[in-house]
Amino acid sequence: MYTLHHIDDWASLIIRLALEEMGVAYNLHTHDFDAGSLDRADFRALNPQGLIPVLETDDGPIFETAAILLWLADRHGAMAPAPGHPDRGAFLSWFMFVSNTLHPSAMAQLHPEKLAGDRGQTTVCRQATARLRQQCALLDALMATAPVWLNPVKPTILSPYLAVLLRWSQFLSADPAHVLDLTPYPALRAHLVALEARPAFARVTIAEALGPTPFSNPQPDPQE
Repeated sequence: MYTLHHIDDWASLIIRLALEEMGVAYNLHTHDFDAGSLDRADFRALNPQGLIPVLETDDGPIFETAAILLWLADRHGAMAPAPGHPDRGAFLSWFMFVSNTLHPSAMAQLHPEKLAGDRGQTTVCRQATARLRQQCALLDALMATAPVWLNPVKPTILSPYLAVLLRWSQFLSADPAHVLDLTPYPALRAHLVALEARPAFARVTIAEALGPTPFSNPQPDPQE
């Protein structure tokens, strides 16, 4: 059985959603970031960067969100066009777009200090949000063409990846003046609404107390 190293509402949420959607059994190893759990030697042996997520498998530990998702999809023959399928190339192009383009933009919006230090954070956040809007426009146009590998009725690993990144970008921006509004992207937002209704997604969002509309209209936790 797999072990997913996890912190609620961190990138491991993406992997948890995929595992639930696939119906694959796993154990959850929850970490306490504030207590320094990710800096412990036993965790660094799994991922030298000390980052979440990590998935422990019979083949050894796997880290990096995209790597874990693709490994799971290919291992279980689920949530992705199989190697050799005519849709594989288009799917991989957009999967890498999310991993290599959208994900860095979301991280710059959430953590501009990692790029700007003590100065220029507002500029980095504003520019990141502008890039996210452009990227969402591309995704919205893609979804309007209804590719079979980007359908919430039968989601691929693209769907949980998108859902979590866009969740964060709508309300966790480092600068409240620069958050992502999905109103201009109706196809994209409809995709997220449909995912929220899926039993596998609902199980995870209830377990992590993410609210009733965690992807299409996320709200801050009033207790935080």
